[in-house]
Amino acid sequence: MDSVIDKAFAAALYAGAAASGTTGTDDDGDDGHGDGGTAKRRDGRRRRGRPGRPGRASGRAAGAGLVDDALDTAASLLAATPSADAEVARRGEEFVRRAWERGWQPADVVRLVRRDLDEDHVRLAAELIRAETRRYAPGRLPARWPAQLAELDALAPWRAPDRFTRATALLTLYRLLLRLPAVEPVGPPPGARAPLDTPPAHGEPRALTRIRALLAKAEATGYPEEAEALTAKAQELMARYSVDEALIAARTHAAGTPGACRVGVDAPYETAKAILLDAVATANRCRAVWNEAFAFTTVVGFEPDLDVVELLYASLLVQGAAAMTTAEADQRAGGRNRTKTFRQAFWMAYAHRVGARLEAAAAPVTHEDGDGALLPVLVARDVSVTDRTERMFPETTTTRVRGVVDGAGWAEGAAAAAGATLHARVRLPDTSSDASPGTRG
Repeated sequence: MDSVIDKAFAAALYAGAAASGTTGTDDDGDDGHGDGGTAKRRDGRRRRGRPGRPGRASGRAAGAGLVDDALDTAASLLAATPSADAEVARRGEEFVRRAWERGWQPADVVRLVRRDLDEDHVRLAAELIRAETRRYAPGRLPARWPAQLAELDALAPWRAPDRFTRATALLTLYRLLLRLPAVEPVGPPPGARAPLDTPPAHGEPRALTRIRALLAKAEATGYPEEAEALTAKAQELMARYSVDEALIAARTHAAGTPGACRVGVDAPYETAKAILLDAVATANRCRAVWNEAFAFTTVVGFEPDLDVVELLYASLLVQGAAAMTTAEADQRAGGRNRTKTFRQAFWMAYAHRVGARLEAAAAPVTHEDGDGALLPVLVARDVSVTDRTERMFPETTTTRVRGVVDGAGWAEGAAAAAGATLHARVRLPDTSSDASPGTRG
């Protein structure tokens, strides 16, 4: 049995991966023209056929129902050997485990599979991830993993129509997993002991639960006055929560060290979304580094601030998408067809204007430091976060991003940002120039 599996894997995975290589185009998923602004990313060099898009070719082929000869042969071997199923699954779990060792997390893997393959492969990946992580005691999973794994529960197992189809899908997925490179880890792998300065895992703080509920209501309401009131309350709670956590840590000498998390930055218009996430991160005393090739941004900061960044960015995406849908409907009602350039301009303006609002909202908060205890704490934390970011990403550079050509889209995006729910606390870099803002590491 092992010889059949080894023969199939040698043909479809190792030789197949070498033959297909890593592919990709040099597009950014944007539709503007010219240069406008900058974006900071893990690899600032622009190149064609860049590595870091594993499975792109095989994903497109799978989506079109095409398989190469090696994959066809290997799938036929596995389909004809039912006794190999358990071992094939075990090896798949091993490939997933290797991904953890290289710094990947469940949400990262699922996001990449969804981008490069299709929904059937996503469900297969979820099955493998659930099976692999069952071997760990709950207390030996990294703090952010339970929430990521819980999201996989919504994915029903995939039932392939026949054995050959399932074998083909599995081998295609395994190809992608094998080509995942090492990425900068944002926490220990599952099963490892947490660092001594890692705070114990606990349920979501009550303040975050209240903030989450307020933002959900702000996203859902159709009444601007109600949304504004909900926004104000959410901002107040965010400020109180983060500042209180910082002061308590300082007074109890439990300052700890900055942590990190990854936030998905999905197409389309990922450049603008990365800029938006950077504005939110910077406003909350975090640093953001965008990895364009793998569709995520690494955010570095203290845990309470990371929680707020994730929560606020997700809410701003929902609010922005809803506002863009409304703006497009208004444009069509006026007899004007909206294009991809309109949407790209909308998101760039939205990100730019949110950054400006965060900057304007920051000054009053630092002036509220009545006894002078807050500012030194925030400065010390900022130094720690910057140092951690530079150690994690010593080669991060800034590159140009494409500009905007649709004035109507820019105007609508700026208007949407003016009414969005957000919060800021510390000074942002100047965004008053005509160029679109960029992400900062």
